[in-house]
Amino acid sequence: MASRYDLIIVGTGFAGAFFLMRYLERAPATARVLVLERGARDPKPWQLEHRRSSSIDPAQVFHNKTPEKVWFTSPGFGGNSKCWMAGATRMMPGDFQLRTRYGVGIDWPMTYDDLEAHYCTAEQVMLISGPADSPMPRSKPFPLPPHRFSDPDALLKRHFPDGWYQMATARASVPTPTRGVCCATGYCELCPVDAKFTVQNGLAFIYEDPRVTLQLNSEVDGVVTAGGMAAGVSYRQDGRQQQADAELVVLGASAMFNPHIMLRSGMTHALLGKRLHEQLPIDVVLDLKGVKSYNGSTILTGLGYLFYEGEHRRDHAACMIETRNSPFGYFMGALRSEEGRWNERMIIRFLFDDLPRDDNTVTVTGPQGELARAVPAAITVRQDGDVLVVERPDDQRQNRALHGLTRSLVANMVTGVTDGFSKELEIVGVGYRANAKGPGSLELALGYSHPVNVNAPDGITFEVPLPTRIIVKGIDKEKVGQVAADIRK
Repeated sequence: MASRYDLIIVGTGFAGAFFLMRYLERAPATARVLVLERGARDPKPWQLEHRRSSSIDPAQVFHNKTPEKVWFTSPGFGGNSKCWMAGATRMMPGDFQLRTRYGVGIDWPMTYDDLEAHYCTAEQVMLISGPADSPMPRSKPFPLPPHRFSDPDALLKRHFPDGWYQMATARASVPTPTRGVCCATGYCELCPVDAKFTVQNGLAFIYEDPRVTLQLNSEVDGVVTAGGMAAGVSYRQDGRQQQADAELVVLGASAMFNPHIMLRSGMTHALLGKRLHEQLPIDVVLDLKGVKSYNGSTILTGLGYLFYEGEHRRDHAACMIETRNSPFGYFMGALRSEEGRWNERMIIRFLFDDLPRDDNTVTVTGPQGELARAVPAAITVRQDGDVLVVERPDDQRQNRALHGLTRSLVANMVTGVTDGFSKELEIVGVGYRANAKGPGSLELALGYSHPVNVNAPDGITFEVPLPTRIIVKGIDKEKVGQVAADIRK
């Protein structure tokens, strides 16, 4: 197999698949494309048989420091398109111009109008169902008709005709050539009827193009650079380290794994791996009187834009309201216990936008140095004498998770600047040895024809008390653990 390509794409999820689709529309017949996917093919019958969307256990992919918060991810062909909820709502025009319109945040480098045609293309590929009276400007109708409102949604639409709409979703409202109709049970991360769009059921054909080589079970661990430009990638397949070169490299792994690959490649930027955001929701349970709920045709039926666009965004977050149509799967206490009234209950989620703030940080200084870390917007850290107090605004599950995570991270910062952290590694192998070339550099003899040099990132030092023993030291626990893992690998 040739190691030189015109294009290398990392990942087969949304970003990688849609980029490849557009690239192939314009590329010459002689183009050579390599697509590298960490996981296996894991087709839908396999997923249903094994009750999971990926043959790779999530514990092999990331460490969840807040186990009460479930993170869905699905390495393998199709990526996270296999486990998403299939909500397909567009952003509003004002989201792109926060600074110009409301004096907060920053403007995007493009406008809603610049992207509108691309929205239409993506919606056609995914066969999105949605309303005729969408709240945002549209040049084309949705490909599929909207899902049926629940009775509470219908009442809200009647009272707020310009503020309440059927949700735009990639969960089919009518049968398509490759997808069934949404069953509305709410188990969307492993859709039992294959009703939602995935790369597997909607874009798999692009990987059959003769210009494309798809390599599964290929874990990319670094971007190769030359002259300050990306020139290829290094990856592992079948236990062997390999390299492929290309004119263009596209990272489409995910918002978590793209920065992970770049950081492992030695790339630096003030925002690399930072400002990743989760939803800021408030869930409300309403008991209804004589109105039956959970009778819409999909898991999420209604969206409210009553508190979204407007001058209030100068001082307050925009809010989108979401109604849940299934009592199963995601929410405890969704059913009432009174006879004949079990479904007279409505679950509403208020979703707020969140602006990143560089000043929302915790800084800890000690004899070993200084560490600073951004704090989630919903969490407060204050100093009470010699004690740092971490507080949350309420007992919402998301805020409980952020509370525990922030408390753990701050505690690690205190330990780091006071005592530091270290990891010891032992080298096993005949003739294998390590040599310290200074506190920030290692030279490893590992049986290759040449030594392997390892340079420490900022804040990390190496010690080699014995030729077969390496100690990684630093004040940042995560960085110490990552560097040790990289050396071990």
